[in-house]
Amino acid sequence: MMDVSVIGTGYVGLVSGTCFAEIGHHVTCIDIDPRKIDLLKDGKSPIYEPGLNDLLGRNIKANRLKFSTSYDSCAHADVIFLAVGTPSGDDGNADLSYLESAAESVANNLKDKAVVVIKSTVPVGTGNRIRDLISQKTQKEFYLVNNPEFLKEGSAIEDFMRPDRVIIGSQEEFAAKQMDELYAPLLRQGNPIYHVSNLSAEMTKYAANCFLATKISFINEIANLCDKTGADVEQVRKGISSDIRIGKHFLYPGPGYGGSCFPKDVKALIYTAKEYGTELKIVQAAEDVNDNQKTVMFDKMKNHFAGDLKGKSFAFWGVAFKANTDDVRETSAIAMARALVTAGAEVRFYDPVASDNYLKMMEEYPVTNGKLHPIADMYEVMEGCDGLITMTEWREFRNPDYAKMKAALKTPVVFDARNLFDTLKTQEAGFSYYAIGKHI
Repeated sequence: MMDVSVIGTGYVGLVSGTCFAEIGHHVTCIDIDPRKIDLLKDGKSPIYEPGLNDLLGRNIKANRLKFSTSYDSCAHADVIFLAVGTPSGDDGNADLSYLESAAESVANNLKDKAVVVIKSTVPVGTGNRIRDLISQKTQKEFYLVNNPEFLKEGSAIEDFMRPDRVIIGSQEEFAAKQMDELYAPLLRQGNPIYHVSNLSAEMTKYAANCFLATKISFINEIANLCDKTGADVEQVRKGISSDIRIGKHFLYPGPGYGGSCFPKDVKALIYTAKEYGTELKIVQAAEDVNDNQKTVMFDKMKNHFAGDLKGKSFAFWGVAFKANTDDVRETSAIAMARALVTAGAEVRFYDPVASDNYLKMMEEYPVTNGKLHPIADMYEVMEGCDGLITMTEWREFRNPDYAKMKAALKTPVVFDARNLFDTLKTQEAGFSYYAIGKHI
């Protein structure tokens, strides 16, 4: 058992801290937001992640998991994780001000030989920068480690408990052994732990996410070409994903990637390359393709309605950037809603968990004010609408009641941006059907 402090109770910090408590460590999660800390002390998660509330309650009750606005716990912590946000600006440059502020507070509360771990996604070289910053604030001996996270929203607990790999970037043997001991309960089935340099750990996180983003953009480009040639991307996807050199993951066409990681990390790596006087042409292309993909279905809608969407209303099934999360950051539903409203339409939407977050996010776009209407039922949302658009691949959408859909819609047309429905079955039910790259 080790004593652990986690700075930041966002997605990464809260999931990591709770899971470390679950495997037996004593964990204190720290955040400067007192409302969030009060909520967590009551065992309520401020984010939606399947299974997280159960883990919170169990570990709080067992006295292994605590929450605080104070950095006092760092004074006796063996390992301190920095898991605060590193948002990117319009140019892609990561804002490290939150990380630096947290590091300074930690430096003022360190015990001797503590291991300070950067869990946040950071540009290459940040570890050295934070090491120097802490050294200027304390005389205590400490060790600086980079330990990037690879959690997928919606399956984060499973990912943490059964990791594909754990990446540890460090300079000193003592720090490496401390991290080995910390993660030991998760590695008993042979899951690999890789010890690399701090710089390599930072680069690994960006390289992994940018490669996955590139796979998504690649299959979306293939899907768009399938639309023009008459090939079926579902058949093509199966054909290429059976090649073990390619694999099946992240090869599902749709409305483009979103969320808190891929868009930010793609921009950040492009920015880093420019700082070093080079250009990442493939990564830049992945971003360009993704930006275009977010409104591909909008173009199909315009064509279906002969270019006139004014006065029409459409129903969104889902607004989260992916299923099993309430995260709406960079969701394609933002671009689609803005495009439809600008064209004179209104949007009704249903999402099982993300509606409130979506409405709050859309406050940034005044053009949509009064044009977005949350509805609490997946069939009621279609009442009187001119079409249904699937924006998120929630399981409850996969086997719909076509009779209810047809009765609710004013115009029986489905724009399936997630390729959720069976083409023939949907058409036989009397719907006009549009998808991404599927042979219609």
